[in-house]
Amino acid sequence: MAATASTMLELGTRAPGFTLPDTTRRGAVVSLADLAGSRALLVMFLCNHCPFVKHVRGELARLGRDYQPRGVAVVAISSNDPEAYPDDSPEKMTAEAGDAGYTFPYLFDATQEVAKAYRAACTPDFFVFDGAQGLVYRGQLDDSRPSTRSFQGTPTPVTGADVRAALDAVLAGRAVPQPQKPSIGCNIKWRPGNAPGYAR
Repeated sequence: MAATASTMLELGTRAPGFTLPDTTRRGAVVSLADLAGSRALLVMFLCNHCPFVKHVRGELARLGRDYQPRGVAVVAISSNDPEAYPDDSPEKMTAEAGDAGYTFPYLFDATQEVAKAYRAACTPDFFVFDGAQGLVYRGQLDDSRPSTRSFQGTPTPVTGADVRAALDAVLAGRAVPQPQKPSIGCNIKWRPGNAPGYAR
Protein backbone atom coordinates (compact mmCIF):
# COMPACT_ATOMS: atom_id res chain seq x y z
CA MET A 1 0.00 0.00 0.00
CA ALA A 2 1.18 3.54 -0.68
CA ALA A 3 2.46 5.40 2.38
CA THR A 4 3.08 9.02 3.31
CA ALA A 5 5.37 10.23 6.10
CA SER A 6 4.94 12.99 8.69
CA THR A 7 6.34 16.41 7.85
CA MET A 8 7.88 16.59 11.36
CA LEU A 9 6.67 20.04 12.43
CA GLU A 10 9.39 22.01 14.23
CA LEU A 11 9.67 21.21 17.94
CA GLY A 12 8.69 24.11 20.17
CA THR A 13 5.86 25.18 17.85
CA ARG A 14 2.84 26.41 19.77
CA ALA A 15 -0.26 24.28 19.25
CA PRO A 16 -2.26 25.86 16.41
CA GLY A 17 -5.73 26.87 17.50
CA PHE A 18 -8.91 25.17 16.37
CA THR A 19 -12.64 25.17 16.99
CA LEU A 20 -14.24 22.07 15.48
CA PRO A 21 -17.43 20.03 15.82
CA ASP A 22 -17.15 16.89 17.92
CA THR A 23 -18.79 13.97 16.14
CA THR A 24 -19.04 12.01 19.41
CA ARG A 25 -21.49 14.48 20.99
CA ARG A 26 -24.35 15.94 19.00
CA GLY A 27 -24.03 19.72 18.70
CA ALA A 28 -20.78 19.87 20.70
CA VAL A 29 -17.79 21.95 19.64
CA VAL A 30 -14.25 21.63 20.99
CA SER A 31 -11.60 24.32 20.82
CA LEU A 32 -7.95 24.40 21.80
CA ALA A 33 -8.85 26.90 24.52
CA ASP A 34 -11.07 24.25 26.12
CA LEU A 35 -7.97 22.12 26.67
CA ALA A 36 -5.88 24.77 28.42
CA GLY A 37 -4.62 23.73 31.82
CA SER A 38 -4.05 20.09 30.92
CA ARG A 39 -0.70 18.54 31.90
CA ALA A 40 -0.11 17.53 28.27
CA LEU A 41 -2.02 17.51 24.99
CA LEU A 42 -2.14 14.74 22.40
CA VAL A 43 -3.52 15.66 18.97
CA MET A 44 -4.02 12.79 16.53
CA PHE A 45 -4.98 13.10 12.87
CA LEU A 46 -7.00 10.01 12.01
CA CYS A 47 -9.66 8.78 9.63
CA ASN A 48 -11.97 5.79 9.47
CA HIS A 49 -10.99 3.93 6.32
CA CYS A 50 -7.16 3.99 6.40
CA PRO A 51 -5.61 0.54 7.04
CA PHE A 52 -2.80 2.17 9.04
CA VAL A 53 -5.37 3.65 11.46
CA LYS A 54 -7.38 0.43 11.59
CA HIS A 55 -4.18 -1.37 12.55
CA VAL A 56 -3.74 0.79 15.69
CA ARG A 57 -7.29 1.77 16.64
CA GLY A 58 -7.29 -0.47 19.71
CA GLU A 59 -4.14 1.19 21.03
CA LEU A 60 -5.58 4.64 20.34
CA ALA A 61 -8.54 3.77 22.55
CA ARG A 62 -6.14 2.49 25.25
CA LEU A 63 -4.16 5.73 25.10
CA GLY A 64 -7.30 7.66 25.92
CA ARG A 65 -8.24 5.37 28.77
CA ASP A 66 -4.71 5.37 30.19
CA TYR A 67 -3.77 9.04 29.91
CA GLN A 68 -6.93 11.12 30.19
CA PRO A 69 -7.26 10.22 33.91
CA ARG A 70 -3.67 11.45 34.36
CA GLY A 71 -4.49 14.95 33.13
CA VAL A 72 -3.67 14.55 29.44
CA ALA A 73 -6.08 16.15 26.99
CA VAL A 74 -6.59 13.89 23.97
CA VAL A 75 -8.32 14.80 20.71
CA ALA A 76 -8.55 13.12 17.33
CA ILE A 77 -9.19 15.07 14.14
CA SER A 78 -10.28 13.84 10.71
CA SER A 79 -9.56 16.19 7.83
CA ASN A 80 -10.34 13.84 4.94
CA ASP A 81 -12.65 14.88 2.13
CA PRO A 82 -15.89 12.97 2.84
CA GLU A 83 -17.28 13.61 -0.63
CA ALA A 84 -14.52 11.53 -2.18
CA TYR A 85 -14.26 9.19 0.83
CA PRO A 86 -17.77 8.75 2.29
CA ASP A 87 -16.50 6.30 4.92
CA ASP A 88 -14.87 9.36 6.52
CA SER A 89 -18.09 11.37 6.82
CA PRO A 90 -18.99 12.87 10.21
CA GLU A 91 -21.81 10.34 10.58
CA LYS A 92 -19.40 7.46 10.03
CA MET A 93 -16.94 9.11 12.43
CA THR A 94 -19.61 8.97 15.14
CA ALA A 95 -20.07 5.26 14.56
CA GLU A 96 -16.32 4.60 14.43
CA ALA A 97 -15.67 6.38 17.72
CA GLY A 98 -18.28 4.19 19.39
CA ASP A 99 -17.09 0.96 17.78
CA ALA A 100 -13.43 1.66 18.59
CA GLY A 101 -14.15 2.71 22.18
CA TYR A 102 -12.69 6.20 21.84
CA THR A 103 -13.13 8.19 25.06
CA PHE A 104 -11.86 11.42 23.50
CA PRO A 105 -13.42 13.90 21.08
CA TYR A 106 -13.28 12.94 17.39
CA LEU A 107 -13.37 16.26 15.56
CA PHE A 108 -14.23 16.99 11.94
CA ASP A 109 -12.02 19.50 10.09
CA ALA A 110 -14.30 20.33 7.16
CA THR A 111 -12.15 23.12 5.73
CA GLN A 112 -8.90 21.16 6.20
CA GLU A 113 -7.34 24.34 7.58
CA VAL A 114 -6.50 22.73 10.92
CA ALA A 115 -4.59 19.93 9.18
CA LYS A 116 -2.67 22.57 7.26
CA ALA A 117 -1.88 24.52 10.43
CA TYR A 118 -0.38 21.38 12.00
CA ARG A 119 1.29 20.40 8.70
CA ALA A 120 -0.42 17.05 9.10
CA ALA A 121 0.32 14.79 6.15
CA CYS A 122 -0.86 11.29 6.96
CA THR A 123 -3.25 9.19 8.98
CA PRO A 124 -2.33 8.53 11.68
CA ASP A 125 -0.18 11.55 12.54
CA PHE A 126 0.65 12.33 16.19
CA PHE A 127 1.54 15.56 18.02
CA VAL A 128 2.34 15.82 21.75
CA PHE A 129 2.40 19.21 23.45
CA ASP A 130 3.50 20.06 26.98
CA GLY A 131 1.42 21.89 29.57
CA ALA A 132 2.25 25.22 27.94
CA GLN A 133 1.07 23.79 24.59
CA GLY A 134 4.56 23.76 23.07
CA LEU A 135 5.35 20.88 20.70
CA VAL A 136 7.63 18.28 22.26
CA TYR A 137 6.93 15.24 20.08
CA ARG A 138 5.69 14.53 16.58
CA GLY A 139 5.93 11.32 14.67
CA GLN A 140 5.00 7.68 14.93
CA LEU A 141 2.89 5.82 17.45
CA ASP A 142 5.41 2.95 17.48
CA ASP A 143 7.31 0.72 15.05
CA SER A 144 4.30 -1.40 14.08
CA ARG A 145 2.73 -1.13 10.62
CA PRO A 146 0.06 -3.29 8.98
CA SER A 147 2.78 -5.19 7.10
CA THR A 148 5.69 -5.20 9.58
CA ARG A 149 6.94 -8.52 10.95
CA SER A 150 9.78 -9.65 13.15
CA PHE A 151 12.67 -11.81 11.96
CA GLN A 152 10.62 -14.77 13.16
CA GLY A 153 7.77 -13.76 10.88
CA THR A 154 5.37 -12.70 13.64
CA PRO A 155 3.55 -9.34 13.36
CA THR A 156 5.26 -6.42 15.11
CA PRO A 157 3.01 -5.70 18.11
CA VAL A 158 1.17 -2.41 18.48
CA THR A 159 2.38 -0.91 21.77
CA GLY A 160 2.14 2.86 21.36
CA ALA A 161 5.69 2.95 22.72
CA ASP A 162 6.86 6.20 21.14
CA VAL A 163 3.81 8.31 22.00
CA ARG A 164 3.62 6.75 25.46
CA ALA A 165 7.28 7.56 26.10
CA ALA A 166 6.68 11.17 25.08
CA LEU A 167 3.62 11.52 27.31
CA ASP A 168 5.33 9.84 30.25
CA ALA A 169 8.30 12.20 29.89
CA VAL A 170 6.08 15.29 29.90
CA LEU A 171 4.14 14.06 32.92
CA ALA A 172 7.39 13.36 34.78
CA GLY A 173 8.97 16.70 33.82
CA ARG A 174 11.69 15.01 31.76
CA ALA A 175 12.96 15.70 28.25
CA VAL A 176 11.14 13.73 25.56
CA PRO A 177 13.28 10.89 24.14
CA GLN A 178 15.17 11.41 20.90
CA PRO A 179 15.40 10.68 18.03
CA GLN A 180 11.80 10.98 16.87
CA LYS A 181 10.69 8.92 13.87
CA PRO A 182 8.06 10.10 11.36
CA SER A 183 4.67 8.48 11.34
CA ILE A 184 3.74 6.55 8.22
CA GLY A 185 0.22 6.22 6.88
CA CYS A 186 -2.28 7.06 4.18
CA ASN A 187 -2.03 10.60 2.88
CA ILE A 188 -4.70 13.01 4.05
CA LYS A 189 -7.40 13.09 1.38
CA TRP A 190 -7.39 16.74 0.34
CA ARG A 191 -10.33 18.28 -1.45
CA PRO A 192 -9.63 19.04 -5.14
CA GLY A 193 -7.38 22.08 -5.35
CA ASN A 194 -6.90 22.26 -1.59
CA ALA A 195 -3.70 20.27 -1.10
CA PRO A 196 -1.00 22.32 0.67
CA GLY A 197 2.47 22.80 -0.73
CA TYR A 198 3.98 20.26 1.67
CA ALA A 199 1.63 17.47 0.51
CA ARG A 200 3.37 14.68 -1.32
